[in-house]
Amino acid sequence: MSRKLRMGMVGGGTGSFIGDVHRRAAAIDGMIELVCGAFSSTAEKSIASGITLNLEESRCYGTFEEMIQKEKELPEAIRMDFVAIVTPNHMHFPPAKMALENGFHVVCDKPVALTLEEAEALQNIVEKSGKLFALTHNYTGNSMVKQAKAMVAKGELGKIRKIQAQYLQGWLSTSLEKTGQKQAAWRIDPKKSGIGGALGDIGTHAENLIEYITGLKIEEIAADLGKFGEGRILDDDGNMLIRMENGAKGSISISQIALGEENNLAIKVYGTKGSLEWHQENPNELITRWLEAPKKIFTPNGNGLHEEALEVSRIPAGHPEGYLEAFATIYKKFATHLSAINNGETIEKLDYPTVEDGIRGMKFIYAAVESDSNNSAWTKI
Repeated sequence: MSRKLRMGMVGGGTGSFIGDVHRRAAAIDGMIELVCGAFSSTAEKSIASGITLNLEESRCYGTFEEMIQKEKELPEAIRMDFVAIVTPNHMHFPPAKMALENGFHVVCDKPVALTLEEAEALQNIVEKSGKLFALTHNYTGNSMVKQAKAMVAKGELGKIRKIQAQYLQGWLSTSLEKTGQKQAAWRIDPKKSGIGGALGDIGTHAENLIEYITGLKIEEIAADLGKFGEGRILDDDGNMLIRMENGAKGSISISQIALGEENNLAIKVYGTKGSLEWHQENPNELITRWLEAPKKIFTPNGNGLHEEALEVSRIPAGHPEGYLEAFATIYKKFATHLSAINNGETIEKLDYPTVEDGIRGMKFIYAAVESDSNNSAWTKI
């Protein structure tokens, strides 16, 4: 019999933006419930956050180590099924490793780890454990992104020849990190963010979107990174040329100092028969242009959609679906897979990002940093 999956959370305490996003997204389809958590690096704050979320005080833990150990000791009928990790980058690997090695599945925010070495170690742990690992590259959950991927996979655009992607923000145009703003402070700190600043935070989304939609891997990159914020060690801007495995060419532009931009993630893919264009800030439209047909705009639940897009559209046409729904799609597909395993059913891997996508993202970050340090020399991923 199907039941709600029980989720534990690491990070995401009171005042956390991303923790609240994960909780709301996980709940949208009614398949998951939050039952426990270690929500802060301070035990007192962690327990207080859990109580605020209406959890039983006995399942509000001071540390993730305590949570995993105590939950493992609970009867199978009530213990958590999986752990959602919503911490800064430097705290992805330790709880993921411990959860997997103690028999729990994992959903983790991106990038997958602080370093490439951690990411590769985590991949080995996932394989050895036999547990599921989902990475929340949430934009792949959008219905129009699914439509774009299906159209490319079915050859409707012909051979892919050119790709342009961008992810532009302006929220770090000033020295926000010096005001005590936590979200800014950890992102510019290499000890917490890793070797990539904007690269890890938003660049990996652009990289992942390119590889997800086209089904092609980026083989080489020539990167010119910027550090415009006063005293910043990590990149807050960047422009990259890319070469794809099929010979296609492309470019990626990222920035967190593009004054006036909010969350301008967009992608254009050009083939021999047609092209497509998608903008995250207008997520319900997929613009397509054709060699021998008029321009067509696809919308959720509209005419001509492939099953891959229809199955993740939750509400009638004309009602906007966006960020939370795309996030929820990752959780829904992960939960569907995990529920099938719990019910003894055989199921193919469903369409959600995994640790392998995390490895690709980390290699992208490292190759871009290496290229930039060598005067934008072409660097293999």
